[in-house]
Amino acid sequence: MHPASSALLAPVTAASARWADGFWGGIHARTRDVTIPQIWGSLADPAVSQGLTNFLIATGEKEGVHLGPPFMDGDLYKWMEAAIDSLETRPDPELAERIEHLAGLIAKVQRDDGYVHTPTTISEVNGEAATALADRFNFETYNLGHLITAGVRHYEVTGSEALLGPAKGAARFLAHLANDKPLELARSAICPSHYMAVMDLYRVTRDRQYLELAQAFLRVRDEFDEGGDDNQDRLAVRDQVVVAGHAVRANYLYAGLADLVLETGDAELRTVLERLWDDVNDTKLYVTGGCGALYDGASPYGHQWQGEISRVHQAYGYAYQLPNTTAHAESCANIGMIFWSERMLALTGDAKYADVIERIAYNVLLASIGLDGGTYFYTNALRQVRGLPYELRRPGDTGQLDVPAPPPSDERVRQEFMSCFCCPPNIARALASFHTRVASTSHESLFIHQYGGSEISVDVGDASVSLREDSDYPWDGRIAFTVTAATGSLPVHLRIPGWARGATLAVNGEPVAVTAPSSYAPIERAWAVGDEIVLELPMPTRLVRGHRLAEELTGQVAVQRGPVVYAVESMDLPAGARLEQIALRRGSAFEPREIAIEGARLLALDTEAAVLPLSGSDGLYEDLEDGNLETAPVRLVPYYAWGNRGVGEMSVWMPVVW
Repeated sequence: MHPASSALLAPVTAASARWADGFWGGIHARTRDVTIPQIWGSLADPAVSQGLTNFLIATGEKEGVHLGPPFMDGDLYKWMEAAIDSLETRPDPELAERIEHLAGLIAKVQRDDGYVHTPTTISEVNGEAATALADRFNFETYNLGHLITAGVRHYEVTGSEALLGPAKGAARFLAHLANDKPLELARSAICPSHYMAVMDLYRVTRDRQYLELAQAFLRVRDEFDEGGDDNQDRLAVRDQVVVAGHAVRANYLYAGLADLVLETGDAELRTVLERLWDDVNDTKLYVTGGCGALYDGASPYGHQWQGEISRVHQAYGYAYQLPNTTAHAESCANIGMIFWSERMLALTGDAKYADVIERIAYNVLLASIGLDGGTYFYTNALRQVRGLPYELRRPGDTGQLDVPAPPPSDERVRQEFMSCFCCPPNIARALASFHTRVASTSHESLFIHQYGGSEISVDVGDASVSLREDSDYPWDGRIAFTVTAATGSLPVHLRIPGWARGATLAVNGEPVAVTAPSSYAPIERAWAVGDEIVLELPMPTRLVRGHRLAEELTGQVAVQRGPVVYAVESMDLPAGARLEQIALRRGSAFEPREIAIEGARLLALDTEAAVLPLSGSDGLYEDLEDGNLETAPVRLVPYYAWGNRGVGEMSVWMPVVW
């Protein structure tokens, strides 16, 4: 991967870092062996999905009509990217051949001008009128962006140009829009994966036309005067001071713009992105790392002039608006925040960005997929309760007119397939590529960002170092790196997580100075084989409160140990107790217990909770019940593990009593 010209840090590939063991080694193996094959099974089986069949119809190999949402092409491209990432860590000739075959199908569907969109092509094959970009919610630019990204990754991993050719063709069509049809491009540029995509293409080819195309995307967006906050195009990017609107679209846009800053060094745009990222992190990010609180809302919030207000969907709300039961936190939005944060990390070297990647990864990202590796959430609530008097969007809901909605139910459970299938392949590619987020290099140093079972081997200038991590992270805070090969003197920087207090660091038993939380502790020395670096991160169980303006969190606490946020589930409550009765006492002791759920080893927390008196009446307002607080044993499980033992209630936030 070619380093960005203005980046402080350059990412690594599987040749330099991988999850070889430990927590993330297990997740990586599960993704490779279960998740990627399972998603392919759904996309390839016409009884489940027409993800593959749509391409066969578009090439004339089968007869039929397009079925599924218009962004389903992008679902296939994202799956291909996940499969390619898997090939980077373990060759698989059968999988490699399948991807080459799919690349050939895509090339057959692609028009001479580079446009690919199976709904349009199938309509034309069937003699029906069809026009490109006829509806912004056809998601053509989104699909093309994911095609380009998959094509670049395929070339980087395999050296084959079978998919890179269609990727270049897709970029050629986008350039045509930017130059000749800017209004159509601006209207259609939702979920803008194409910003990141053309920057990927620029880095792998070093052809400046792709850098200039990304700049044109921004110019076209800023000149658009029909937009709204829902798509972040009401204001020019440089005039934006808070993040609003659709959370996936926002995070993809700002990640793509961060790519642009990485290459151009645009100081003004960098300042804008830092300000916007801080707005999310400081006022709109769930404790689990979830992004986008609202199912539906309006923006700018509370504006006195109705004409200025636009509808927002699956969106960031106003500052500190963080509902729990109705939290949307779409899986794609959370992954988009990883994309944005890792680019800001490369740009600045600031550990706060790696902290957020860790928060998302160990909590809401892993919660979005079942412990079985083959079931998925679209939304990621922080509280699930019985008997909701209103319907919420469930994983199968799509909003597309040609897809029937699932029957009403307040049992939001993970599903193997959902008609709106954008999240599962996105989850797969985020997990399959997570080895690229282990570490980075600067022009003179190695920076280690994430822990959990890595092997790292990097060359920087005339120096090199290879490290093997031995740890039980995130369950234990002792992280040991052993030097397995070395030449010269390469400084190693270890991230001290923002949650960590009292961290210690030693090399061969000799203490090394530790920096403050949310920073990197440097170690500078000539390395020798057998040297051992030991980072100790104390992991007391913490009770976390919310900001005074986060109204739904008032009088409640969340439980966190290390990077892992915990939740209580109804199946772990004492007999006869209901979720709303369970409260935590300030100063409660928590006893870690190793357990297994669905065969997955994890650490639960056992405590004595207060059980609030409850009359059984369920009126809107009732007198506070009399009676002494009872005490009962309660078990908390990692939030990411909730919902794997059948239908039940769950909450991250619990009342706190003295």
